[in-house]
Amino acid sequence: MDATKILIRPVLTEKMTALGDAKHYGFKVAKEANKIQIARAVEDFYPGVQVKEVRTMIVRGKARRQMTKRGVLAGRRASWKKAIVTLASGEINFYEEI
Repeated sequence: MDATKILIRPVLTEKMTALGDAKHYGFKVAKEANKIQIARAVEDFYPGVQVKEVRTMIVRGKARRQMTKRGVLAGRRASWKKAIVTLASGEINFYEEI
């Protein structure tokens, strides 16, 4: 798999920004990707970065309900896979390109 198909987008939340100080970075990744593929994709996409560890988890989609004139519409948000990457060397700055 290509690095752009594995790394979908970074997870930019308050908690992940705080973890960035300890060289932990979060990414939304493809569900089929394994830890080795994720580590290689991060190293390819961000030059000068060496990955020490990758932790993955499946984030379950939440049940959603909406009241309409026709009644209640029930559905779910999609489930997705999150990877927390720990770096051995280098640094990633997500806010450079903004």
